[in-house]
Amino acid sequence: MDLSTLPLVGPLLHGGADLLAATTAALSPVAGGLAAAIAVVLLTVAVRAVLLPLAVLQVRAERDRRRLAPQIAALRKRYAKDRERMQRALQELYTNEKVSPLAGCLPVLAQAPVLSLVYALFTHASIGGVTNTLLSATLAGVPLGHSLVVVLTSPLWAHAWVVVLLLAVLAVVVELTRRANLRWNPAAAPDAAVPGAAATTAIGRYAPFVTVVFAAIAPLAAALYVVTSAAWTYGERAVLRRVLA
Repeated sequence: MDLSTLPLVGPLLHGGADLLAATTAALSPVAGGLAAAIAVVLLTVAVRAVLLPLAVLQVRAERDRRRLAPQIAALRKRYAKDRERMQRALQELYTNEKVSPLAGCLPVLAQAPVLSLVYALFTHASIGGVTNTLLSATLAGVPLGHSLVVVLTSPLWAHAWVVVLLLAVLAVVVELTRRANLRWNPAAAPDAAVPGAAATTAIGRYAPFVTVVFAAIAPLAAALYVVTSAAWTYGERAVLRRVLA
């Protein structure tokens, strides 16, 4: 389905594509062949900055869950055999503490449409029947419309290093984010005494790296977006957690 044909989505995508083209043109005299890639990074940062208030709400929700984690664990242990009673106790706890159990989900849902639209700018070969010129621009000899898989199976394979380097940076950011999340909320780590904890631990350890695989099969422009967004999120959470703790 072509998202650009939808009544509200189409104009937004066209506007985003025009903004990217104008930014690339403005940067070209200074950045040369890096102009399109820098435009992708700048647009990603600008969108994430606009979404900062939602990130604040997410971190506040994280903080509340962290604060209530010991009490919730105690209630789950106390009413382990009475699910209905446990649900009532949990609801009473949330009410008394003026905390919504959905507080962390709503900001994520609110961000999803915006981030999906931005991602579409970096993956659609055409927008409303007009060629997406961004994807024909290059970074170190690799078209922004090519994925690592395409590069490795084409005459451009010698330039694959730029994509591999980008994916390596993403892997580092993903690992740093995973460790930061565990430090912030140690209670989220599986209890080794619980059956199946080993499998849960393994999933939690490696699941975040699915993002790296995803970036490897996406166009380079999308991979740039994912890396920039992941790095921004890591730094954003580090600052907000310190400020709002």
